[in-house]
Amino acid sequence: MKISEKMLEKVETHREKIGQLLLKYTSLTESQLSEALDIQKETGHLVGEILLRKNYIHPHDIIRVVCHQIDIPFIETINIEEIDPELITDIPINYCKHHELLPMAKTNHSVEIVMTDPFNFEVLNDLQTLFKKPIHVSVASPLRIADAINRVYEKANKNIVDSLEDEFDESLDLDGPLDILDAGADEAPVIRFVNSIIFRAVKEGASDIHIEPYEKEVFYRFRINGIMTEILRQPLKTQAAVSSRIKVMAKLDIAEKRLPQDGRIKIKMAGKDIDIRLSTVPIQNGERIVMRVLEKSGKVLQLEQLGYGGKVLKDLDELSKRKHGILYVCGPTGSGKTTTLFAVIDRINSPDKMIITVEDPVEYEIPGVSQIQANSKIDLTFARALRSIVRQDPDVIMVGETRDGETASMAVEASLTGHFVLSTIHTNDAASAPNRLIDMGVQPFLIASSLIGVLAQRLMQTLCHECKEEYTPTIEEIEALDLNEIKSDTKVFKPAGCAKCNYRGYAGRTAISELLLITDEIRPLILEKADAGQLKKVGVSQGMITLRQDAINKVLSGDSSIEELMRVINDNEEELEN
Repeated sequence: MKISEKMLEKVETHREKIGQLLLKYTSLTESQLSEALDIQKETGHLVGEILLRKNYIHPHDIIRVVCHQIDIPFIETINIEEIDPELITDIPINYCKHHELLPMAKTNHSVEIVMTDPFNFEVLNDLQTLFKKPIHVSVASPLRIADAINRVYEKANKNIVDSLEDEFDESLDLDGPLDILDAGADEAPVIRFVNSIIFRAVKEGASDIHIEPYEKEVFYRFRINGIMTEILRQPLKTQAAVSSRIKVMAKLDIAEKRLPQDGRIKIKMAGKDIDIRLSTVPIQNGERIVMRVLEKSGKVLQLEQLGYGGKVLKDLDELSKRKHGILYVCGPTGSGKTTTLFAVIDRINSPDKMIITVEDPVEYEIPGVSQIQANSKIDLTFARALRSIVRQDPDVIMVGETRDGETASMAVEASLTGHFVLSTIHTNDAASAPNRLIDMGVQPFLIASSLIGVLAQRLMQTLCHECKEEYTPTIEEIEALDLNEIKSDTKVFKPAGCAKCNYRGYAGRTAISELLLITDEIRPLILEKADAGQLKKVGVSQGMITLRQDAINKVLSGDSSIEELMRVINDNEEELEN
C-alpha cells in the first residue's frame, strides 16, 4: 500500500508527535526514531516518510496511528459471514481492489465501508453518490481487505461456480471471437464463456482443458480419450480476463502472473460432483492453463471394465490375495495407473482388512478405506505419511506414487514387515521397474525379497460399436506393423463416425497391459542388476503377454483399430517392441 501525503501530514501536524505514537503502538526503537529525526533536520522530509523508506515501520503502522489520532476504528479482522453479498452488486471487484475498500454493512441511515486510506475523499464521494447515503469509514490493513474482497466476491458468485449448468448458454458462439476485450474476471460475458468451456469439456468427456496463449491468439484444446483436439481460438487480448476468472474460481492470486500456481475447483453439474485440478505456468505470451477434469462419481470401475481379462486378470487376483509384498503399476502420466490401483483395492476391500492410502490428490473416495491427502506445503509427503501409516497397523497400504528413494525404501520395509503395498512408478515397461528402484537407492536383495509383480499399462481408444466398419487390412498395413497374427483374409474394424461418438469413430478407452511376475527365475537376475531386456525375455518365456501383443489382441477382437494400434506403437515404440 502507498501511504498518501495527506495521511502523513495529518499525523505530523497532530498534537501528539508521530514518533511517540509509533514508539507506543509499534516495534519502533528509540535509536531508529532518533536516526529519523536527524535525517528530518537535514532534509526537511516528514518523519513518517523517512521511517517508511528505512523500513523501520510498515504502512499499516501509520494507518494504526492515524486511526488512534482521529478516532477512526481500526479493524484487526473482517468477518466475511456478516457481509451481505448484495452490497457489492454494483461495485466491480477491480474497483474495490484498486482502491482497497469493501462495503461492510448497510442501514437505513448510512453505509459502513472498510478501506486503507480514509483520506481518499474522491472515492468516498463516489461511494456516497452510489449508495445515496452517508459513508462511515473503518480502516484495516491492505492484506486483510484484499483477502476479504476475494472471499466476498467468491461468495457472491457461489451459485455460478457451484451450478455451471444454469449458466451454460447453448447458443453461445464458441467459434467466433469473444466480446470480452475490456471485461473483468467478475463480469457476465467472461463468466458465461468460462462456464461454457467447462460444461462442454464435461459433456464431451474431456480429461483435460488446455488454454494456450500464443503470439496473436489463445488456443483452447481438450484431451479426449488421450488425444488432443482443438476446440476454438480467441484473440490474445481475451486471455487476461479468462485467466483471472479461472483463478478466482480456484482461489488463486490473480495478481501473480510470474510464478506457477496450482489450485482446485469443485463444482456441481447435473447433480454430479466435478473436481477440477488447475495448473498455471507463465510462458512468453501469458499464462498457460491446464485443468484436469475428474468426475467424482464415487464409483470405482472393476478390472474387467477397464479391459483386463484372461491370464493377467487371473494373476492379479492371485497377487491381491498376498499378505505381504509390493505390487507396482507403471506407465506414463494419464495412463490410468491410479484407476487400476483402486480397482485392485476395491476387489480386496472387506471388513476384515484395514486399508490406508496416501494420495495426491484423493481422486476416488471408497467406503471402508482410510485416505490421506498428501500436502507438500506442510511437508506431508508420501514418505512422511507412509512412516505414520505403518504405525496404524494396516493390512494393505497404497502409496499414490513412488517418486524418491525415501518413499521406495519405506515401501519395501513396510512390505517386509507383513504389509501388502500397492504403488505406482514411472517406467516405460514392467521389466524396467526393478532397475528404477535400484537407481533410487534401494538394495537389490531388498527388491528381490519384497517385489511380487509389476503391471505396465497404457490406454488404447476403443471403437464406437454403433458405427465401426469391418474391412480387410492391406498387405502394406500388415507388413508395416509386422503383424504376423493378422492374415490377409482377417477381418478387422476401422472407425467411421456417428452422432453417438461425436463423429470421432471412437468411444472410450481400454487398458493394454503386461504383468511381470517376480518368480524364482527372475529374482537372481534382480540381484545381479540384470538389464530390463533380460528380465523381459525371461518374463515372456514364462507366459507374460507384452504391451504390444495385448494391443494386437484388442484389434483382433474388434475392440480397436489398426490405426489406433499404429498410434500407440508410434507413441511408445521403445516400450512396445518385442
